[in-house]
Amino acid sequence: MAQSPFIIQEQQFQRIKIVLARLCVECAARVVFLVDRDGQTIAFHGDIGDMDTTSFSSLAAGNVAATSSMAKLIGEDVFPAVVHEGERESIFISVIGRSLLVVVFDERSTLGLVKLRTKRASFEVASILDEAVAESAAFSMSKNSIFAEITDEDIDSLFS
Repeated sequence: MAQSPFIIQEQQFQRIKIVLARLCVECAARVVFLVDRDGQTIAFHGDIGDMDTTSFSSLAAGNVAATSSMAKLIGEDVFPAVVHEGERESIFISVIGRSLLVVVFDERSTLGLVKLRTKRASFEVASILDEAVAESAAFSMSKNSIFAEITDEDIDSLFS
């Protein structure tokens, strides 16, 4: 089932940025991203250098989609995390509902530390996103009630 769109308010975005900044420091990560399941970057913190963040976010989302399909093939509902370990840098992706928390880290950190710190940050980000979804739904309901009393005839009379 497709999930309805929602709006992240400025104060919620700033709270997300604070969580990402803290996670980046706590993990000694190069960069931390919050990405939606469609591959759009919501926020990031850290050193992106000359990284193509649009492609990176899109590929992270595609990677999670592919591993979710693999999970179903072996009888799992989902893999809540995906890890890619490289020679110099590694990537840890934590699935948070309709978004992904992506941590790019190097030898200054360990996978265990990244997993531990990301778990707490995931709960914080999930809480902020749940708040954004609830506020968007409440606004949508109030907006619909405001316009529900306007008829086609009212609109036609405006342009007659």
